[in-house]
Amino acid sequence: MATANDNYELLLRALLPKEIFDYFEIVKVIVSDNNIDLHLDERDFKPDEYKDEKLTSKGFHATSVIQDFPIRNRSLFLHIRRRRWLVEPTGEVVSRNWDTVAKGTRLTKGFAIFLKGLFGQIPDKQ
Repeated sequence: MATANDNYELLLRALLPKEIFDYFEIVKVIVSDNNIDLHLDERDFKPDEYKDEKLTSKGFHATSVIQDFPIRNRSLFLHIRRRRWLVEPTGEVVSRNWDTVAKGTRLTKGFAIFLKGLFGQIPDKQ
């Protein structure tokens, strides 16, 4: 029998961009009266620019929280943990380069574009 989290994951897969699930794994979903908090961990796929290097996973960066489009009057927050890798030969710590957040905001680009269309600008306070 499917758990509540399994059902939430199926629903979120239908609502969110496919690319999120290509690169991130859902680790927790919390649904409250006002919010949906989706916790995502970056999958352990080496960054393309380091595919020929010997890398060792070194855990995650601090969690970033990004607000996305609301769902049924609930704010949607993506809690994203990005991976870090150690390049063995150099000792350098590297991460995948993500360009998913609208510059100067804590919103996804799609949500920022929506707000700009609605208000004529991206609100600076959330």
